[in-house]
Amino acid sequence: MPLAESFVRSGKVRDIYRIGDNRVLLVASDRISAFDVVLPTPIPDKGRVLTALSRFWFLTTAPVVPNHLLATNPAVLPALGIDADLEEMRGRMMLCRRARVLPVEVIVRGYIAGSGWKDYVRTGAISGVPLPVGLRESDPLPEPILTPSTKAELGRHDENISFDAMVGLVGGALADRIRDIALRLYGFGAGICERAGIILADTKFEFGLADGGELILIDEILTPDSSRFWDASRYQAGGPQPSYDKQYVRDWLEAQAWDKTPPGPELPEEVVSGTRQRYITAYERITGSSFQHYLQRDEIG
Repeated sequence: MPLAESFVRSGKVRDIYRIGDNRVLLVASDRISAFDVVLPTPIPDKGRVLTALSRFWFLTTAPVVPNHLLATNPAVLPALGIDADLEEMRGRMMLCRRARVLPVEVIVRGYIAGSGWKDYVRTGAISGVPLPVGLRESDPLPEPILTPSTKAELGRHDENISFDAMVGLVGGALADRIRDIALRLYGFGAGICERAGIILADTKFEFGLADGGELILIDEILTPDSSRFWDASRYQAGGPQPSYDKQYVRDWLEAQAWDKTPPGPELPEEVVSGTRQRYITAYERITGSSFQHYLQRDEIG
């Protein structure tokens, strides 16, 4: 069967295909989104970096929580009866277990930045979690906190919600389990990042329910798209931080006369190349392996 016949939909970054009754194929493109708008300019190799880091983290965090990853090697596709361009899939694909996606994005914050900083300045809290008076932008929080958000459709904006609102969406027992797992995942990831000279300021997780109701981690994990990675050697609280993530693009966009509605502006070459290098740097520092070596590994094709 040609892969196109299995197509389900395109997200902000990934194209999704249904493979049989119990698998999905996620193919990470080089698209980049900001402020919930997919920008017209791709970032070369971005999809491969996201897949590489997600693969690393899914394998590393499996003892903490099960996840949806089954394979990243395109060679499995012909065996499943799928006719696809294997070279194009190389480094971009994740064959995964199907799951019912839970309708919340689970954000854990260890530092105050981004929309959390704006929320704090306005209300003294983030997603209803009260915080001490006098915090500066990029200060560490007394302890990591869970600040969920809605999972908006493409083109609409996610909204920060309280934990009580999350309970209303998924139920109390499941919300408690997710909070416990997400905080453990954040602590686990922050420790690995710290050894790489990176501060994991905050990150987003997504969860789903697999067959039998098993709670599993899905989508991507601890990537430059879903996290704030700060350079620990240059960290200084009181303002924005040098980073290895999508904030570089957001900062450029904030300086433009753009109303944050589609279509977004074209990115200049220096922003494209600067973003690509930041993503690759994040991968290489966290994993201790070169990005080129990842692309040459037998496990991915």
